[in-house]
Amino acid sequence: MALTTVIFDIDGLLIDSEPLWHEAATAVFNQYGVKLTDAMYASTTGLRTKEFVQWWFGYFGIDMEHAAEAEKNIVAGVLKRIEEKANIMPGVPHIFEFFANKQFKIGLATSSPPALIDLVVRMTGIDAFLTATASAEYLPYGKPHPQVYLNCAEAMQSKPTECICFEDSFNGLIAAKAARMKCVIIPHHSLNKDERWGAADLKLSSLQNFGELHFDRLNS
Repeated sequence: MALTTVIFDIDGLLIDSEPLWHEAATAVFNQYGVKLTDAMYASTTGLRTKEFVQWWFGYFGIDMEHAAEAEKNIVAGVLKRIEEKANIMPGVPHIFEFFANKQFKIGLATSSPPALIDLVVRMTGIDAFLTATASAEYLPYGKPHPQVYLNCAEAMQSKPTECICFEDSFNGLIAAKAARMKCVIIPHHSLNKDERWGAADLKLSSLQNFGELHFDRLNS
């Protein structure tokens, strides 16, 4: 089936927000006397904030009655940090223009809350390109469950097998493949040699590097 639709993750792919999520989470967890190492944080990249908090509260034995407040404070902290100092990732204008020129339907699917979608859309100026957006915040399950990708495709009236997804995390990659979509992975450079990326249809170092040869390979 010919490809007609492209869906992008947001955090770490369109905007360099993963370090800012880490900063916000570290600041909140410090209030409970614990510290997440870089490796710990990386292991839960792609989870929703609620699941992230519950996982590490359980790991460190923190009372779950504080979980909702911690989640709220992390989200508030990251939104503030993104607005103040986040960088748009290389290749964002290129990739949106590439697919717009092919008259593709374009969507966003993220584990992050709708407020972050709105902020990043405004900062990147991609609103005119978008057909639909989807957040997993209020779904029963977030990534690596495929529902947020399926919801985004449905909102665009696209079949999953017509979709290409762009992701930067392993949880996102699994979600895209579970949805029966093609997946291009663009991992953080520090994780570039991770063998798990072999599950993707294509691995690149930047959105800027995606071109006609890559598209033809995915569409064949």
